[in-house]
Amino acid sequence: MVNAPNRAAFEAGNATGTAAVIAAMQRAGVRRLVHVSSLAAREPGLSDYGWSKAQAERHVAASEIDWTMVRPPAIYGPGDAELLEMFQMAARGFVLLPPGGRLSAIHVEDLADLLVLLGTRQGDDTRGKIYEVDDATPGGWRYQDFARAIGRAVGRTSVRTLSLPAPLVRMGARIDRLLRGDKARLTPDRAAYFCHEDWVAQPALQPPEQLWRPAIATEDGLAMTARAYRARGLLRG
Repeated sequence: MVNAPNRAAFEAGNATGTAAVIAAMQRAGVRRLVHVSSLAAREPGLSDYGWSKAQAERHVAASEIDWTMVRPPAIYGPGDAELLEMFQMAARGFVLLPPGGRLSAIHVEDLADLLVLLGTRQGDDTRGKIYEVDDATPGGWRYQDFARAIGRAVGRTSVRTLSLPAPLVRMGARIDRLLRGDKARLTPDRAAYFCHEDWVAQPALQPPEQLWRPAIATEDGLAMTARAYRARGLLRG
């Protein structure tokens, strides 16, 4: 659950839900769990979402099953709704951004390939490991550079970026909540972790190359995503 009205709802969906999955596995005799966490779990004090993902990790780590955890960064790809508005802004020639910082990203197919691979391994050296994964961009992306890459994906030779100060991002979240209610994309909770300056996957926690490497170059993946949005009528220009 990436969007919820309060901490209790995040806890129910992410933490309590994970505990229920573990309990069901134990009753059924299923031993292998690949738990999809989030980089937000590294900073549980920033947001209710990050707190709930950290709580879920604790449930997994305390269990006696054969587990591996994966913390994805920003996930993009055909069908994704979370970055759609960023593509739509880029198609208009400008992108509003949070304050300066860096992020990692990964195409959904690369992430899915890793999750399936890990699901087939049991009792080996992946047991009890936490992996942070990305598109293999050294040091991640500056927000402005990622926005410009999206601009190229939608056919814009140049895109203007505007980094908003944190108070303005938080104000925008309150306005979005007032205008769109439960359908708001930028909530106060999301604004809190959007304004954090470091959402880059840690090299020390990345899977060994002999196990997995991303196969989709980010520029190619963003272009694929833009074409998929256009095919569904979600992106013009």
